Amino acid sequence: MTKSRYKPGGFDLAVRRARAGKGLFAKEDIPKGACVVEYFGRTLTREEEYTSRSRYLFEVTKKKTIDGWYKGNVARYINHSCKPNCEVEIYKKRVWIFALRRIKAGEELGYDYGKSYFNAFLKPMGCRCTKCMSEKRWAKVQAKELKQKKLKKKKKKA
Repeated sequence: MTKSRYKPGGFDLAVRRARAGKGLFAKEDIPKGACVVEYFGRTLTREEEYTSRSRYLFEVTKKKTIDGWYKGNVARYINHSCKPNCEVEIYKKRVWIFALRRIKAGEELGYDYGKSYFNAFLKPMGCRCTKCMSEKRWAKVQAKELKQKKLKKKKKKA
């Protein structure tokens, strides 16, 4: 019996602070072509698809959308990247994440969310992936966010 291609490799992954909020990072090297993780969640009804406020919806087929909010689904922390190191494969109505290239320990996982999602949600705010935002610009964004947090704390104390 042959081993299924669609079986995550049990890689050590960690959720940490990333440019786009929280992100999923490799704690060990992941070889090119490896099945990294499955994106899973509850299947939504047609009505729930249109009324859900979840940020973790994944359209598997035209008739099946899953909500990946479930806390055991670490794949929900994989952010968009314009220069991805992962790709999505849908097989037997399940969502699998594969490494497009060798991923080094400490590297954030990312895949392309697609043009429609990018245009609707990311483009208006500005993409924060490493391809689109230089380290210098990222440092400015972080400094601005830190300054805003300090101002909020100051206002709360007053």
